[in-house]
Amino acid sequence: MQMELIWVGIGLAAMGYFVGDGLKNFKNPKASSSDYPMLIKEKDLHYSLGLSKEETKELLNKFPNAPKVELKGTTYYPYKQFLEWMSSNDIYNNKL
Repeated sequence: MQMELIWVGIGLAAMGYFVGDGLKNFKNPKASSSDYPMLIKEKDLHYSLGLSKEETKELLNKFPNAPKVELKGTTYYPYKQFLEWMSSNDIYNNKL
């Protein structure tokens, strides 16, 4: 009987720890990590944008100044920065 009470006590302590840890960022949701990767490969960019491969290729060809990073021959696009660029006036004021 006494051993069972020890396990119940350990379980309650663990539950208190995890509930308390989860409540740390309750009023500050931005402190939690994002579900999206920081950098997206060029070949996977269309998934994140919700566009077809052809539309994404046309967008990148039309706007070569899109925010990007090249590492070891692979082009990556910073997700948040790319979305901010797409929603800014820079993309619409560009006269081609």
